[in-house]
Amino acid sequence: MPLFFSSNMVIGRAAVETVEPWTLAFLRWTLAFLILLPFAHRGLVRHRGTLLRHWDLLGIMGLLGMWFCGAGVYFALRFTTATNGTLIYTSSPVLILLLEWLFRGRSISAREAVGIVLAILGVITIVVEGSLSALLSLSFNGGDVIFALAALSWAVYSVLLKRGEFTSVPTLSLFAALALAGAVTLFPFAIWEIAETERFPVTSDAWVSIFGVAVVSSVLAFSCFQYGIKVVGPAVTGVFMYLLPPYGVLMAVVFLGEALHAYHFAGFLLVMSGLVLATAPPALVQRLSLRLLARLKPQAR
Repeated sequence: MPLFFSSNMVIGRAAVETVEPWTLAFLRWTLAFLILLPFAHRGLVRHRGTLLRHWDLLGIMGLLGMWFCGAGVYFALRFTTATNGTLIYTSSPVLILLLEWLFRGRSISAREAVGIVLAILGVITIVVEGSLSALLSLSFNGGDVIFALAALSWAVYSVLLKRGEFTSVPTLSLFAALALAGAVTLFPFAIWEIAETERFPVTSDAWVSIFGVAVVSSVLAFSCFQYGIKVVGPAVTGVFMYLLPPYGVLMAVVFLGEALHAYHFAGFLLVMSGLVLATAPPALVQRLSLRLLARLKPQAR
């Protein structure tokens, strides 16, 4: 499951060399919708009243989750690495907590607050490449900044997804509806892009990448996530999501030949520490803390 989710950055980074970003995102979500349609059509028909009644919310979510976090991410990958993108994007869960605290009155514990601060510091470390002078002079890589905005966009999308408008809609049908909404919002930009650049994917490599992000990064990733929730529950499934950064970084190094720097390791440690502190179940954090203390005690003697 983490492999499927983290593949989007690596496949996308390779794909944007031959496919324009908005075209890639449009084809991704169009194909994902067509693949999902045979399995989701009954739910779409049965709940069409609910979906049509909230068409505006679907459009906003398609814009946030598929336009900005799709085409925006692919555009950003032309200016930064898949490694940077993966590590920055990993901060989304803590941004969700922050948004729920700001706008939905969610209480935040001291542990979660520390986690949020650590994760944000990790993102800043990666964006400024560990350079204090870059931070003070506000000299950033544009692609990294877009990724930070995309992480925030995904957090807003996730908060909207938790609202009660679509609770009656089967999960697979809702995902298909959101894929269609994303394709609709992307369509005019893809047409404009093709007209301006006079580039449409025709090579086999381009279409392998397109099918990769549609099938592996979209349909399979989502299906495995839903299957995991059904079989082992959301708590255990959520823990597997902590493997996204190491999987993504490893694939970027192996398949794209990207280099790792000291600031990547520092940012990774900060983001992952913050992510675990802010989002892991309290029982899991307690068990990990007890194990760590047990290992440290013999050394202290």
